[in-house]
Amino acid sequence: MTVTSPALHPRATELVDEFIAWRHHLHAHPETAFEENLTSAFVADKLKSFGLDVTRGIARTGVVATLHGKKGSGKRIGLRADMDALDIHETTNLPYASKHPGKMHACGHDGHMAMLLGAAKILAENPDFTGTVDFIFQPAEENEGGGREMVNEGLFDRYPCDAVYGMHNWPGRDVGTMAMKPGPMMASYDVFEIVVEGKGCHAAMPHLGRDPITAAGQVLLALQTIVARNVNPLQSAVISPTQIFGGDTWNVIPDTATIRGTVRTFDPAIQDMIEKRLATVAKSTANAFDCQARVSYQRRYPATINSEAQTGIAQAAAAKVIGLQNIDTNPEPSMASEDFAFMLKTKPGSYVWLGNGPTDGNCLLHNAAYNFNDDAIPYGVTFWIALTEEYLSA
Repeated sequence: MTVTSPALHPRATELVDEFIAWRHHLHAHPETAFEENLTSAFVADKLKSFGLDVTRGIARTGVVATLHGKKGSGKRIGLRADMDALDIHETTNLPYASKHPGKMHACGHDGHMAMLLGAAKILAENPDFTGTVDFIFQPAEENEGGGREMVNEGLFDRYPCDAVYGMHNWPGRDVGTMAMKPGPMMASYDVFEIVVEGKGCHAAMPHLGRDPITAAGQVLLALQTIVARNVNPLQSAVISPTQIFGGDTWNVIPDTATIRGTVRTFDPAIQDMIEKRLATVAKSTANAFDCQARVSYQRRYPATINSEAQTGIAQAAAAKVIGLQNIDTNPEPSMASEDFAFMLKTKPGSYVWLGNGPTDGNCLLHNAAYNFNDDAIPYGVTFWIALTEEYLSA
């Protein structure tokens, strides 16, 4: 379902076919983390053609373009889109399907880029505002922390934004709707590896060894008690083992078995507790089976926390585009994660969701059949324009 809106920017509807063509080109040429060379070149060329000041090479493949309002200096806003694809074999059979085997824009970053490019083009045509806009095209959002790398390489020293905003498409929400609220929007992203060490032996004589497979199975079950018995039921946390492996053949008990997985939280105190308890539970459970456990725990992304004032500005801008009735101002946060969190830890801002339509045909994020909904493009473009005007005039 698409919610109609009388407030779409006229240029966003006039130019929508061009924006869709950009999106299809980007979809057909996906590149994964820190390899977005063709992508960043395409983005930079478009931005230069709009007459913007463009810098490439921040965090290797990142691109930033700056537009100064013709009414003079004032506040400075950053608008961010992610550029990377995923290691997925596309199954859509679209005419613009991925030409890079095993790589796919299965999260809609192609759409994010097209919408931000569209907003940049329209704003550059008539920068009738006071202040500055920085269009931030970020590499490596999926797993590799491109947002962190851009911040560490001085993004906001070179482009001293007063606030920064990000937007992600959201399948399952109607096109022409949005969702945003102050506080947590996305969870933190941690990963762990537990290597259970035993003593290998013949599978027919297990009493001569120390079985890490059995111990790992008990560790796997025990991990679920951390959330069940240590986290307040009114709060949220997830421990998801996603890999378990050990051994090479049928008749040998191996020396080791490995469990890997992810932890998601919103509250840093819960994150601290889980990291500590995970190590304790894994080691003590392995010890009960006369094995040892080595635990590695890495904090990848912090939680994505929206600032109250900046989210209020985003809601006001969205209301002008789609009407307040089409904004979910209290969405349930997602346990998925987003490295835009690193930008929000440095600058106030907000991360919002844009309706991407139904999930028919497995049209889910990170699914091989996913395809960004082109009907959402004029809404995203118009929102970026409205947000820029709202923020710089506030």
